[in-house]
Amino acid sequence: MSETSFTPLSRKDMARRVAQDIPEGWYVNLGIGIPTMVADYVPLEREVVFHSENGVLGMGPAPGPDDADPWLINAGKQLVTLRRGGAYVHHADSFAMIRGGHLDLCVLGAFEVAENGDIANWATSANDTAPAVGGAMDLAAGAKRLWVVMEHVTKDGRPRLVESCSYPLTAMRSVRRIYTNLAVIDVTARGFEVVEMAPGLGFDELQAKTGARLHMSKEAG
Repeated sequence: MSETSFTPLSRKDMARRVAQDIPEGWYVNLGIGIPTMVADYVPLEREVVFHSENGVLGMGPAPGPDDADPWLINAGKQLVTLRRGGAYVHHADSFAMIRGGHLDLCVLGAFEVAENGDIANWATSANDTAPAVGGAMDLAAGAKRLWVVMEHVTKDGRPRLVESCSYPLTAMRSVRRIYTNLAVIDVTARGFEVVEMAPGLGFDELQAKTGARLHMSKEAG
């Protein structure tokens, strides 16, 4: 079967797609990598309160060249802005928000997600980009919902959506939705359910790039 013509989403498009689904009024933590870009695509008129575990509540989008404050960074050491009403808090208070179940959503990157919702987003090898788990375990356990945004396959073509994770686990059975450059996929009782696919991409092609069985969601149009 010949492949159809499709264009994978860019990293910015992936962040924009996640931002579309965040409702008004949610308190949201953004992990390092693609998730930090999500704040750039939530309209300022929509009130979403972004949290960073280093002690920032009410983050705004990335600053322009003339607006950068070198003392205001997120957990990934990137410069951020502070929206009106935002606050700096002690690190312990920040984790009290996480562990107390006060976050509506956490958006993390990942190396792998298993069909039962297990997430692996760190490694023990010095060659990997995330050699320590940081606050991800607390976030995966403490937030009310966990979404993942990541490339659908690795640079050498291996699936990141798998039957079981080969990397050390960050949390078990915690991921609810996955956004990749090829699809939006829910994690359900029957496994991975495809909500939408990149324009022009066929289901069989998506399945070939996925390491576990896919199902079509009722939401898929």
